[in-house]
Formats: sequence, structure tokens, C-alpha cells
Amino acid sequence: MKIAFITDDGKSISQHFGRARYYYVVELEDGIVKHNETRDKLGPNHFSGEEHHHHEGQGSGMDAASHDKHHRMSQAIQDCEVLICGGMGMGAYQSMQTFGITPVVTQIRDIDAALQAYLSGELKDETQLLH
Repeated sequence: MKIAFITDDGKSISQHFGRARYYYVVELEDGIVKHNETRDKLGPNHFSGEEHHHHEGQGSGMDAASHDKHHRMSQAIQDCEVLICGGMGMGAYQSMQTFGITPVVTQIRDIDAALQAYLSGELKDETQLLH
């Protein structure tokens, strides 16, 4: 099993999926970390020439263009089952689900602490943090 964390430094979980620079990916076998790596993540600089749409009555990033951006952002973690972040738009959250990745939003900032909470079944998906 592989779990991706949104990060800027490889140690703490970023509060914003779209703005984070990296994915920190942990590969587990029988609940034990076998491998970890930092992967580049597409961010706002990669999409600077593209429009950002926010429609009345919808969460952030719910339009087709945003779904396409989310798809491109997810390519680096398509081998992961779970994505843990500190916050994201509703569109990104739903897009990850359609790509077969389970998003989990948490207030825990330390990657190791969040990993242990996830493995023990104590990490709650705090969807109130979605925007």
C-alpha cells in the first residue's frame, strides 16, 4: 500500500493541496514502512496561464477545467491508494475519489504522526476543512 502526503518540506503536511510543492510517498508492507520518497507535484506555477473557475453554489474547483488540472496533478501518485492533506477544494477532493485515490483531510501537521494515526485507524477525514 502507498500513501501520499501533501508537503513542502517532506516533514509536515501542507494546508493546501493546490499550492504544495511535493508529494511525500510512503510504501507500506504489513503496516511497516518499506520505502519512502519525495515526488514533484504540479502546482500553481504549472497552471499560471490557465483560468481558475469558481461557480456560485459550487465548491472550489468543480468545473471541467479544474477536474483536468486535478487529473494532471494526480499523475505522480496514481500508484497510491490514499492522499493525506491539510486542506483542499471540494473539486480536488471529489476528483481524487474518481481517480481511485482516497483523500483524507486532517489538522495533524506532522507526517509521521498522521501516518501513525492512519495506521491505527484514528485519523479522521475532516471534511469541514474543504473549501
